[in-house]
Amino acid sequence: MTPTLAAVLAGAALGLALWALLAARWARPTLAERLAAPPPPRQDVAAGPDTGVLARLGGIGAPVLEGFGMPGPRTRRNLRVCERSPASYLAEKFTALVLGIAFPPLLGGLLSLAGVLPSGALAMAMWAAFAVIVWFAPDMSLRDEADKRRERMRRALAGFADLVVVSLAGGAGVNGALADAGAAGNGWAMARIRESLREAALMRQSPWTALRDLGERYDTPEFAELAASLQLAGADGARIRSSLAAKAKTLRTQFLSEMDAEAQSATERMSLPVVLLFAGFLALLGYPAMSHILFS
Repeated sequence: MTPTLAAVLAGAALGLALWALLAARWARPTLAERLAAPPPPRQDVAAGPDTGVLARLGGIGAPVLEGFGMPGPRTRRNLRVCERSPASYLAEKFTALVLGIAFPPLLGGLLSLAGVLPSGALAMAMWAAFAVIVWFAPDMSLRDEADKRRERMRRALAGFADLVVVSLAGGAGVNGALADAGAAGNGWAMARIRESLREAALMRQSPWTALRDLGERYDTPEFAELAASLQLAGADGARIRSSLAAKAKTLRTQFLSEMDAEAQSATERMSLPVVLLFAGFLALLGYPAMSHILFS
């Protein structure tokens, strides 16, 4: 074999190897393979990039807290409802921990330099109280946000059910009524319902399955009841307009009852400052007379 032929064969072998590597690296699956493949897992969180100094500091200690089994199941449900990642929550918790441990001694040092320093027992008690409050502050904030989002989702569901009933009364089918109801509303909750229905249509899934999954994701059991009624209509041909109307009326009545209870509770809370203000006013009026009687 001549050197020229050997060089040609070696170059061809090298080019074939490089072509095989590039083909294996950049090869794309066919349409049939894409349709036969299982759907990818849904991303339930939409957390933005953590770019602050406190966020980077908390990100350092997030694996430490994760090693202790945090967050718990209930916190994970709230994070899923709020569309937040566990990493951001752990970073916030670690930042709160560092703040609760480091800030009171720093403040005590500044007060000692100024000549104002409480007793040791009082300082330790204030330190412990501050650390506990700061540690549980992210959990309370997360729980309040999750409750608000659940409430918004439930109210959006009531309006969505009313729109579905109107579309069914106009002669639309189940799928058409769901699409029309989802396209008619605005807001965060209605956008999530619309996205779930559109994704179910693209994935060739039933809309009631998408609504049931949406209820599980946002911890709203009312979606499962609506999905069951829609499944009866779509699979068995049942007439569900009356049942959906009753369901929507029940949701509206429940929301009105909850709003009335919240208003009554707020009224009762407002009465306490008024009573205290009236008691202070009476004490202010009666102090001169009592002082004159007691000390004259």
